[in-house]
Amino acid sequence: MKRFVIAVYVENKYGVLTRVSGMFMRKGFNIDSLTVGETDDPAYSRITITINGDDYAREQLINQLKKLHNVKKVKLLENELTVERELMLIKVRNTPENRSEIMAATEIYRSKVIDYTTDTICVEVTGEPQKINAFIEVMKPLGIAEICRTGVVALERGNNMMIEKE
Repeated sequence: MKRFVIAVYVENKYGVLTRVSGMFMRKGFNIDSLTVGETDDPAYSRITITINGDDYAREQLINQLKKLHNVKKVKLLENELTVERELMLIKVRNTPENRSEIMAATEIYRSKVIDYTTDTICVEVTGEPQKINAFIEVMKPLGIAEICRTGVVALERGNNMMIEKE
């Protein structure tokens, strides 16, 4: 099983996200992460989907996505040609014993404390998914209270564009 990222350029209309995510359900595939947002043109949205599967599954999903109504373009984002980022908010138990370790990890991972109480510290972490996962592993022994992740957003490097502008 390999991880792959698919970018889907769609019309920004009611029900499009339901059709896209429903297609994965009907085919029996689990979505690892899904992010969606309006593009520079409010008539269109970009959906970024992260999936684990084999080459056959990848091709099948891409072909099925292309057939959906309101889908304008589907593109597989190649790892070496793509910039990926994710945002996570993580709330960790704040005790006198672990406070300095939380603060040190926050600095090392170039993250930011966004809320501090006597009971918890909330940290914002942005970066590649591997960085997010590594920060979680560091925080586990300190007592994670809550996590919220955005999912992957990704763009191709350089002049490679999903949609060519006039």
